Amino acid sequence: MPSRSLSIALLLTVAAGAAQAGELVTKGEGWLYWRRGNTADVQTATQPGVLFEGGGTDVNAAYRWMCAKSGNGDFLVIRASGDADYNPYIQRLCPAENSVATLKIINRRGGLDPAVQAIILQAEALFIAGGNQANYVNFWQNTPVQGAINALAARGVPVGGTSAGNAILAQFAFSALINTIYSKQALADCFDRRITIDNGFLNLSPLLAGIITDDHFAPRHRMGRLVTFLARIVESGEAHQASGIALNENTAFLMEPDGQGQVVGSGAAYFLRTPGPPEVCAPATPVTYTGIPVFRVAPGGTFDLASWTGPKGTAYTVSATAGVLTSTQKGGKIY
Repeated sequence: MPSRSLSIALLLTVAAGAAQAGELVTKGEGWLYWRRGNTADVQTATQPGVLFEGGGTDVNAAYRWMCAKSGNGDFLVIRASGDADYNPYIQRLCPAENSVATLKIINRRGGLDPAVQAIILQAEALFIAGGNQANYVNFWQNTPVQGAINALAARGVPVGGTSAGNAILAQFAFSALINTIYSKQALADCFDRRITIDNGFLNLSPLLAGIITDDHFAPRHRMGRLVTFLARIVESGEAHQASGIALNENTAFLMEPDGQGQVVGSGAAYFLRTPGPPEVCAPATPVTYTGIPVFRVAPGGTFDLASWTGPKGTAYTVSATAGVLTSTQKGGKIY
């Protein structure tokens, strides 16, 4: 493993000029790197935590939370597409950070480059941007990138993600290797070929074992597909009990190392846990899975993953019966 004492300036070999004022831009084969702030690395005392963000407009409070946990160190955004638009945004929110940088890793060659691993290991906060989680799995899994992210979490560095980045934060992840899938399609066939679920891409906390995440939740009507994902995980035997953390857009859940966390932003977070095995989860057959507890938490509310309870929220159950989703909420509201 490369030493954290190695300077990024020594590791990055090709200067490509400044894309934006105040940014150093360098690149290698299969990766690009933009940095704002101090070009010299610092090592600060960090505090662990995991940020789950549901996509859409970013939640300012979530990034300030990560910056505080970074000890004003080096904040790194990683992605497989897009540009460095997070750099000025985070720097405005967290002007005391030593640096804010974006590392774009666009293929497996980039994921295998030792310079990329060294850049990641120097971070005091790591955030995985949105995009396509299939790229993250294809480009980063079983490369030093995967190991470096897990190493940061083990070292007590806060890690977070939004949208596709949020999708890969727990033990299980909808990898979208074939394409995305909609609730109606998933509920119609528990073994639809588009339901690709990865197990163990990241290992950020023992509290995330048995959990799968989702985002853009109510706006994209994803309750049905999350119920199907949970059915598949339990039916496969990969987990005796499975749980889901799902977030609406413009919403984040800030998980502390003991599992307690606060919901911030403008939308709700949903916490689901399987009551037992699904009644029907079979190929080419509509899903039947009844009585799945849901706990909805509004902004400002809290939830404890360790006890799977919240002091204030809305508890109800959802059921899939022959592929049709229902709820015990008044009026049958799913969300």
